[in-house]
Amino acid sequence: MEADILTLPDISEDTELEEALEPLYRVIIHNDDVTPFDFVIHVLQKIFELTPPEAELVTVIAHTTGLAHVTTLPKTEAQKRVGKAHFAASLEGYPLHFTIEPA
Repeated sequence: MEADILTLPDISEDTELEEALEPLYRVIIHNDDVTPFDFVIHVLQKIFELTPPEAELVTVIAHTTGLAHVTTLPKTEAQKRVGKAHFAASLEGYPLHFTIEPA
C-alpha cells in the first residue's frame, strides 16, 4: 500500500502569483534642490534596477520638469522599493522623495 504524499506549495510561486494579481503602481520621483545627481542615479540603479542611461534620463527629466516616472510595479513591490529609497536617502541626509500612484 502506497502512502499518500503531502505536497506543499512552493512559497515563491505563491508570492509571484500574488504579485501578478496585485494592481500595478507607477513610481514617481520628485525633484529637490539638495540631493546630488550621482546619488539619485545610484538609487535608481540599485533599488529600482534601471540601467545607467535610464537612470540618467529619469534624473534629468525629474530635474527639469519636477517629477518623472521611474518604473511600474505591483503595489507591494513599489512600496518596498520606495521605502528602501527613502531609507537610503535619510541615511545620507537627503530629502529624495518618491510617491506611488495607480497605473
